[in-house]
Amino acid sequence: MKQKLIRWVFLSIIQLVVCSTFGTAQVVETADVERIISTLAADDMRGRAALSPDIARAADFIADEFRQAGLQPYAEDNYRQTFEVTKVFTENESIKINGKALKVDEFIILNNSPDLLWDQDTQIEIMEISAGDDFSERFRDIVRNNPNNNIVWVDPSFAPMLARFKKIFSRENVIPKQASTTESPNKVFAIKKKNIKSFHVEARTVQEDFPLFNVAAVIPGKSKADEFVVFSAHYDHIGILDPVGKDSIANGADDDASGTTAMIALAKHFKKEDINERTLIFVAFTAEEIGMFGSKYFSNNIDADKVIAMINIEMIGKGSKFGPNSLYVTGYHHSNLAELMQKNLKGTTFTFHADPYPQQNLFYRSDNAILAALGVPAHTFSTSQIDKDEYYHTVKDELSTLAIQNIKSSIEAIARGAVGIVSGEQTPSRVEKLTD
Repeated sequence: MKQKLIRWVFLSIIQLVVCSTFGTAQVVETADVERIISTLAADDMRGRAALSPDIARAADFIADEFRQAGLQPYAEDNYRQTFEVTKVFTENESIKINGKALKVDEFIILNNSPDLLWDQDTQIEIMEISAGDDFSERFRDIVRNNPNNNIVWVDPSFAPMLARFKKIFSRENVIPKQASTTESPNKVFAIKKKNIKSFHVEARTVQEDFPLFNVAAVIPGKSKADEFVVFSAHYDHIGILDPVGKDSIANGADDDASGTTAMIALAKHFKKEDINERTLIFVAFTAEEIGMFGSKYFSNNIDADKVIAMINIEMIGKGSKFGPNSLYVTGYHHSNLAELMQKNLKGTTFTFHADPYPQQNLFYRSDNAILAALGVPAHTFSTSQIDKDEYYHTVKDELSTLAIQNIKSSIEAIARGAVGIVSGEQTPSRVEKLTD
């Protein structure tokens, strides 16, 4: 009874502090938010593509922020968590339908085999992306979640989108290093032609192992050091695109320099506060844009049963559809994490909401997905209005399009909302495991 009373008093004090200070006390200075995000989204970062040399500059910057704040490295001394993937380069490729060759921007071949040779008699699964579908969602779902070899006929209305994706994927694909080429499915996307009677797909590839690296730091816990709270965001973007006017750099200011900025700011804040009974892990994931390789590696190399919560932050640079001082949380009802955090913001105007885009299945499409599948209350916090964001994955996703105050208020809300979890006084319910 006495312990329950002490716990109630502690939580009441937390709420009183939050209510009296929210909006006045500084979790993060506006100038520091601007400095961090402007550095990550600067032209000299060249879009932070995971498979380019440019990603190392962003990694070094994030590591230096951790170092100056006094955080310990999570893995290597340089704060990197390095692993290898296999890059698969396409030497030549072609598709013919009814004997007529498609143009190079009318198809994408994601080929993991040294030699690919398909025709209408090959045992493969044939699928379609039809007019009216969400092309990006269908494309990513087929690539990430379908275990079969596929040829996917794409409605001609998506020809510009397919051509754009061709430039992003270029002539290389990435697979986990452990995966053999016979185990990794091949995917072919091609513009659908009328009256397809025959097709012929041919591609030849070479392979090369390639290092990738997350950037991660830790604040060791005190009385509950074996219980982990993860704060995360991905720091890669899509690099260099075809010029729009004179601009060819996809800066990724909102996606996801905004989330990475928040993660760094939270690391600094909790280091100063020194209230964490649980161990806090702060991680910038690599290669989200090409298959979530960074978060997969991190999540598969940590004991999920010890992870109490994961707060992943993705695109918070603009107002949400719920208005100012709000964030939405993917998979909101799969645990009570957001509800606990909302209680700690009682008396403020800030609110956490359920994901307004359930048809997009965002809960299992971002870097929280692997740990969520393993039962962790792992959720993504965002403000992105993905149904109307015209700057997404373009060269126009720049600092000038963002609302710095929106980023700052989101950081403050997450910091104060997570106090009970960080201090060990609150424990969110677990997500139902997808696998045993």
